[in-house]
Amino acid sequence: MKSVFVISLALLLAFVSASGASAVCKCVYPSSCWPSADEFASLATKLSQPLVYPKPPEAACYPANATSVSVDCATVTEHYYNGNWRADQSGAMQGPNFEMYIQLNSSGQGTLEACYLNSSLGIPCEQGNVPVIGVDARTVGDIQEAVNFATLHNLKVVIKNTGHDFVGRSTAKGSFLIWTHNMKNITYDDAFSPLGAPANETYNAITLGAGVQWHEAYDAANEHGALLVGGLVPGGSVGAAGGWLMGGGHSALSPSYGLGSVDNVLQFSVVTSTGESLTVSSYSHPDLFWALRGGGGGTFGVVTSATYRTHPSVPAATAILTANATDNAVLAKLLSEYIRRSPTWSDQGWGGYGTVFDGTLEMLHVAPNVSLAAANASYSSFFEFAQSLVAEGLNLQTTVTLSYPTYYDWYQTYYNTSEQDQETGTTVLLGSRLMTREVIESNYTTLGQWMVEDFVWSQLVLIAGGAVNRTDPDAMGLNPAWRTALAEVLTAMSWPDTDNVTEIQSAKGTLKEMVSALDSLNPGSGAYLNEDYLEDNWQHTFFGSHYPRLKAIKATYDPMALFVVRNGVDSEDWDADLICPV
Repeated sequence: MKSVFVISLALLLAFVSASGASAVCKCVYPSSCWPSADEFASLATKLSQPLVYPKPPEAACYPANATSVSVDCATVTEHYYNGNWRADQSGAMQGPNFEMYIQLNSSGQGTLEACYLNSSLGIPCEQGNVPVIGVDARTVGDIQEAVNFATLHNLKVVIKNTGHDFVGRSTAKGSFLIWTHNMKNITYDDAFSPLGAPANETYNAITLGAGVQWHEAYDAANEHGALLVGGLVPGGSVGAAGGWLMGGGHSALSPSYGLGSVDNVLQFSVVTSTGESLTVSSYSHPDLFWALRGGGGGTFGVVTSATYRTHPSVPAATAILTANATDNAVLAKLLSEYIRRSPTWSDQGWGGYGTVFDGTLEMLHVAPNVSLAAANASYSSFFEFAQSLVAEGLNLQTTVTLSYPTYYDWYQTYYNTSEQDQETGTTVLLGSRLMTREVIESNYTTLGQWMVEDFVWSQLVLIAGGAVNRTDPDAMGLNPAWRTALAEVLTAMSWPDTDNVTEIQSAKGTLKEMVSALDSLNPGSGAYLNEDYLEDNWQHTFFGSHYPRLKAIKATYDPMALFVVRNGVDSEDWDADLICPV
């Protein structure tokens, strides 16, 4: 088998074009090139676990699928909106719209392949955008076997941990899945030294396997009295060593400690498209280390583990406001004042989220190592301003500052939520723009009005500024726009299961209009590359001036373009489904 692999590898390399992409189409199911049952059976003998056959989770609610799914409809219905449950399903994405496949025609219309939880709609359940077979990776060897098999057969490959993916990079129609979700190894080291580093360069560090989620990582760090700069989502279901990390990985702690991933990661373990396992740090394969810190997931190889610097555990303070109004102008006044004060809060080490929906503003901020007295000093005048709007019709429900013994205690209070509050299982597309201090200081009134009156759902995410702005913008592959940003403005669209292709496309058009409005305030800005599915000028918006170097590094470590994802490095050389070169 090894000789066959080497021969096939040589043949594929012969097709490599100057751009670094293979000049032949990738093989997808059910094409004639698709490996036979015997070939998959041979692969299975080399793996630690049986092959998986992903299905949309909703398939369990259709009698015709009863024998081909591993869960029943009652279980799916009970846990459908639970992000951790969805992460445990090889065929599930956190947003079911990414399980759908839309085939558009030249007029912008088309057909929809999907599987809806509501089987009474009378719409057939189809595989849609869900991979048809995959490897349940538990070891580096499993991933090497999967990569070698995919290379041998020139398969369309996707890599997935949890399916927290708002661009659809970890799933694809007719594809071969490398599922890293069960690589749960965690080790702590109070004298970690990156490969190749001087002997006196050591860190308190934690190494997380590719399948570890943030709730698991936080628990492990807390056992050692350590603080991790990580992601926040109800239930903690986001992966800690996948797309979040390689996309920039923002955090509510970023103003104090830098971006959660790229500014705090020390080392990666990676399997490249040749099946080689590399240890990557600033001293070992420094070009790849540069690229993995902000160059996007699913692009340069399969990350099997990541090692993060940890920080001493410290107390945390929080500031909370909840208010609503039937008069949009009143809520816009409150939100504009919130936006106006954001630069000051960031300078004081505060981070967090201001979310606007259905006439409501919800603010949740946190700061490490800040006393309750300091928190009161930071927010009391804002709370007084909010109180003054009660006379104009504001319903002010909550204004409070609190302190917690540790950041972990704060996290457990606000994010260790029940499965009913985990905010997954609904169709959603996001759009966003990074905003500089200058843009916010000059446009807070306009932003406040737009977010209340014109956007369906929006957030001002205070996850930059401070320590984020103090890092050399060229030290890593991350878009340099992050190093001048103070915050991100995020907006979203959703739609019901009953919508057809035309209606879905209309919702996408509305989202693009909202993002275009944000662009008008900050022309040429960047965006968090894990959120904006519809971005047209993605090379600049996601990667900025670093794109040419990222593309060159991609060609070095993935010369056959085995790993190609939507709006990822080098994807412009492929068609819309990322199957055939253009």
